Amino acid sequence: MLNKSIPYFNVIMKRRSGMKIPKSPLLPPGFSFVFFSEGKEEKWAEIEASVGEFSTIKEGLNYFQANYLPFLDDLKKRLLFVQNENGEEIGTITSWWNMSANDRVPSIHWFAVKENYQGLGIGKALVFESIKTLSILEGNKDIYLHTQTWSYKAIGLYQKFGFEIVSDESFGHYKNDYESAMPILRELFNDKSN
Repeated sequence: MLNKSIPYFNVIMKRRSGMKIPKSPLLPPGFSFVFFSEGKEEKWAEIEASVGEFSTIKEGLNYFQANYLPFLDDLKKRLLFVQNENGEEIGTITSWWNMSANDRVPSIHWFAVKENYQGLGIGKALVFESIKTLSILEGNKDIYLHTQTWSYKAIGLYQKFGFEIVSDESFGHYKNDYESAMPILRELFNDKSN
């Protein structure tokens, strides 16, 4: 879940090209990966709304239809779900790209795991699979992601996979609020270690 009780600031993270892909974390027993197929857009919106990224499933669905559905062939190899033992989609990540000037920049979009399934290692497995997918589809390039202070727990997870918070870079259309975000993140991470 997003922690909307703290101030919101944009955070940009980068995983440098050439880094080894870490050892694959396994999904817990009973869970499996499945790529996007037509008709699963509402499942994506449901997951994202469940963690607070959208106010309603409808809002998430509208966003998805406008921004991703036009790229249906790409979605089928870039948008990954985790399903539970009942076949319900409970987590997702998108191994996408953004355009910066004339360059296509590999980037992770829309990583979320439903609250009841957080803390089981599903998020680690999704991030690993996204890095692997981007390395295959985009080559040995820097991988970026945009996140926010509200997602500070995810920031800690990204750091375990070699992502670093960057102070003076960005990609696509994203703003970098490094100077405002870092005091909040330092306090949150210090509180967590006590």
